[in-house]
Amino acid sequence: MSQAVQEILQRIEHLPEADRLILDEHLARRAEEEWEREAGKARLLAMNRGIDQAAIDLAVERARYAS
Repeated sequence: MSQAVQEILQRIEHLPEADRLILDEHLARRAEEEWEREAGKARLLAMNRGIDQAAIDLAVERARYAS
């Protein structure tokens, strides 16, 4: 882990709890926004390839229960 990351983590540890909660909420929102962007790209790619939700569900079921 880089020195910069270690310093940031140390500064986060010293934040008051209220500030840490605000930071956590902000990071969670950013992660959700990124997930939504990537999911949108994946849906468009799947649609362009003729893959529908039923095919995705079937593939997940097979992967989950194949043993």
